[in-house]
Amino acid sequence: MKDGPDISRIGQLIGDPARANILSALMSGKALTATELAQEAGVTPQTTSGHLAKLADGGLVRIRKQGRHRYYALTDDEVASVLESLMHLAAMKGHLRTRTGPRDPALRRARVCYDHLAGDKGIQLYDALIKRGHLIETGDDLSLSAEGETFFSNFGIELSSLSTGRRPMCRQCLDWSERRTHLAGMLGKAVLDEIYLRGWAKREPNSRIVAFSQSGEKQFEDILIAGTT
Repeated sequence: MKDGPDISRIGQLIGDPARANILSALMSGKALTATELAQEAGVTPQTTSGHLAKLADGGLVRIRKQGRHRYYALTDDEVASVLESLMHLAAMKGHLRTRTGPRDPALRRARVCYDHLAGDKGIQLYDALIKRGHLIETGDDLSLSAEGETFFSNFGIELSSLSTGRRPMCRQCLDWSERRTHLAGMLGKAVLDEIYLRGWAKREPNSRIVAFSQSGEKQFEDILIAGTT
């Protein structure tokens, strides 16, 4: 047996259709109950419990207890990043599910990727920040420039509070629907949190869709895209 990381175990955990549905549901960034995840997975609650136990044992999900209730969430940002990259790879290779109904265009337009903004809006934001020199790409690495620090401070984000954890300040994340990059990391989360706080957009119930109001979209365009904080 060769030494090194055992990627086959991770592949087996993610590769089961029911577990893949569970992990995709948790990409919303919300902690969900086993009952809610059973509905997402399309299997019985008993079967879901077995899948969740395997995912927890494999380090892909964590259990959060609140009183007598148990909620499940992705373990961390690294798991979310891998899942989004796999979504991107599946889309790039043509492995797509059949999409019906009006929700898909909205999902592609703006959605939550774990805890940051993805879809058309997320890519538009990333491209604007790169163009204005607020973000600097060095290969696969991403950093915040001095001008970017000033911009986001004026936007209302306390940058000093973002550099205290293990997660990077800013990170590239491949977008499965557009096959381009959007902003992740602590800064990506802070930007989406500020968008919610300002009332520009809100999460649709039981969905990853981020719905912008008409006035909120204009503010998004003027301030974050055009850079007029």
